[in-house]
Amino acid sequence: MRWTIPLLSLLFGLAALPAGDWPGWRGPTGQGGTDEKALPTEWDAKTGKNVLWKVPLPGGDKARRDPNQSSPIVVGGKVFVTASFWPAGATPKDFPEHHVLCLDAVSGKQLWDTVVEHGPWSRASDLRGGYTVPTPAADGKHVFVVFGSSVVAALDHAGKELWRKEIVPFDFDVALASGPVLYRDRVILQLDGVKKTSRLLAYDAKSGDVKWKQDRPTAGFGHSTPILANVENKPQLLVAANSAVQGIDPEDGKLVWWCRASGATASPVLAKGLVYCDGGRGGMGVCVDPTGKGDVTKTHRKWKIDNVGQGFSSPVVVGDHVYRLTDPGVLRSWSVAKGEAGPTLRLTGGSTAASPFTTPEGRIYAASAGKSHVVRVGKELELLATNDLGDPCPASPAVSDGRIYLKGQRYLWCIGAKE
Repeated sequence: MRWTIPLLSLLFGLAALPAGDWPGWRGPTGQGGTDEKALPTEWDAKTGKNVLWKVPLPGGDKARRDPNQSSPIVVGGKVFVTASFWPAGATPKDFPEHHVLCLDAVSGKQLWDTVVEHGPWSRASDLRGGYTVPTPAADGKHVFVVFGSSVVAALDHAGKELWRKEIVPFDFDVALASGPVLYRDRVILQLDGVKKTSRLLAYDAKSGDVKWKQDRPTAGFGHSTPILANVENKPQLLVAANSAVQGIDPEDGKLVWWCRASGATASPVLAKGLVYCDGGRGGMGVCVDPTGKGDVTKTHRKWKIDNVGQGFSSPVVVGDHVYRLTDPGVLRSWSVAKGEAGPTLRLTGGSTAASPFTTPEGRIYAASAGKSHVVRVGKELELLATNDLGDPCPASPAVSDGRIYLKGQRYLWCIGAKE
């Protein structure tokens, strides 16, 4: 799916984005696709092959690190990344420091490191998800960050905090995981919880004031990030809820359509005018025509898969197929048109939490700062390369200007073809 610059400017924020940016969760469309060609397929930490730079993440070796699952983003030649850690002497009962780091995308030079004051929600009793799951989002002037202590903040590109808001109530399951989505002049958050406090919130991007709120009392917990799509020439927010996939009007948060489905960790994708969604925790996957109104389960659902398998990553689309990485490292596929099973490939040792990205040549990069696999799509799936940086983390990659950015537990890595 190709997106024109005018449409991207309409959907994704206040200030125009240069071509080639990766401004939020899974790139400019939220679906893990890049127009970048001729990206390297091989890299190696020991030999330095195609490793342009690596930069330590905040905290140092003596700090206790959060799982730090958030992914890097790239806008205007700058890489933005969030990280949390407990300084030496602190305990998990304390709140960790919340950092927003900005690096020069070419050299890796640190430009600034801003600390955001933690929010009200302590995760001391359950640190499985951690404090740093949501991936930031940015436009040409601002970067928006969310931390699991239940706080959202806006900074400018010089690292100055513009506003900060605590997210109350905070009845989330395990972690606050959904990342911010930029639409026009607002920052939209999916805040699905466990005690009938689920809601969608839209903040004014300049002031942080709430522009609209839509309660979702029937939505259970969720950890996925919505995506913005163009449906019949209108913007639509595609949302994976706990028991449904939904189409939401981003102007006011009102529900347009819904289809019974599994939802929890994986974001939906739009393929050939159809929406595919599964939960990420196993269970059903569905493909839906998003042009209906109300409950479209019986009228617009095109096909379903009874048991997709667990994999916290999100799906990608190449050509006529949806591809899904599931435990224990199996890349599976289905035809978009009918849901017929396509080729599969076993990928040993990689992360099924980090979401893959695709390139115009028909490659799928199941990439992380740990073990990565590069696959060529065809009638059969061909493994082109296996790479390992030895710094495993469930963060997903970012891609910009011929470079791949991978966040590990200790370092941020930049991969690119060396001359």
